[in-house]
Amino acid sequence: MEKKIELLLSSSPFLKQQEDTPAVMRQVIYSLLPAAAGALWFFGISALLIMLTAMLFALLTEGVYNKLTGRANTLRDGSALLTGLLLAMTLPPGIPLWMVALGTFFAIAIGKLIFGGLGSNIFNPALVGRAFLQASFPVTLTTWVAPGNGLSFMQWRSAAFTLPFVREKVAAVSTATPLSMMKFEGQLTPFKALFLGNSAGSLGETSALLLLLGGIYMAARHYINWRIPTALFATVIVTASALHWLNPETYAPFWFHLFSGGLMLGALFMATDPVTSPVTHRGCWLFGAGIGLLVVVIRTFGGLPEGVMYAILLMNGVSPLLNRIAQPPIYGDPAKFKKNEAHNE
Repeated sequence: MEKKIELLLSSSPFLKQQEDTPAVMRQVIYSLLPAAAGALWFFGISALLIMLTAMLFALLTEGVYNKLTGRANTLRDGSALLTGLLLAMTLPPGIPLWMVALGTFFAIAIGKLIFGGLGSNIFNPALVGRAFLQASFPVTLTTWVAPGNGLSFMQWRSAAFTLPFVREKVAAVSTATPLSMMKFEGQLTPFKALFLGNSAGSLGETSALLLLLGGIYMAARHYINWRIPTALFATVIVTASALHWLNPETYAPFWFHLFSGGLMLGALFMATDPVTSPVTHRGCWLFGAGIGLLVVVIRTFGGLPEGVMYAILLMNGVSPLLNRIAQPPIYGDPAKFKKNEAHNE
């Protein structure tokens, strides 16, 4: 009796360890918890409400879609919850909650479900939601508040319950981010403030240290492809160092680019998304290097101080091409064998 051979076809993410998709999503969420705790320390209850709102509406949007279309319950895989948390980490602590809900709906519905759900989306859903909010409400998305500490947890840093399209009467005291101060004022933020997170920015810009801890954990457990952040960081270091060497007074050193803005969050938790990044090793090296180069170029020569979101989304669009041009050689390829044989003769 012949043995029946079964071929299993599935879409990314492809799991090597004996864990399913929900388990991996949970581990990524756990890896984000230190950075989320840092956001709560610096921005208090405002950060908590933003995170809860984003996660709630992510689950609600996907749940309603599943109900209306008759799809299986996909809420248990944890991807919607992770998308909500990631989107929240990209938002400023002064954003009204209705904008958070709207951006989350767009991230899940347009960034994920319209493509067919998890494994079929082209772009990172959380960044799609962030890009939608950036284009729709640019003033709010570029208005930042100064960080505090755990002792001021109950201090409101935003008009969280402002009605849609109604301007708040009392605005929070705004401040500039390290990237804005460097680009428009030439002022360099100290390394310690960037590394520990005591500077203005989005919830995910709080502490590079806490983000690195989560990233190292995921890389050690093989939940992310370490080649992507490694190539990204190396490209940023080389490019930024070359510019700084040419003109130290105008261009920031590499450590400023590494630890300011959303680079750490993007490199470790967004660019490494297994669905929207290449599946080949060489493709991952090129993917990470492309993001790193675009980040430095946009930050240095673009009109906006930050470029991580646009860099990742642009490279998401190039990811299928990278998979094609970076395919490993086929084992036993006749054409390659004949070429080597002719060379040996």
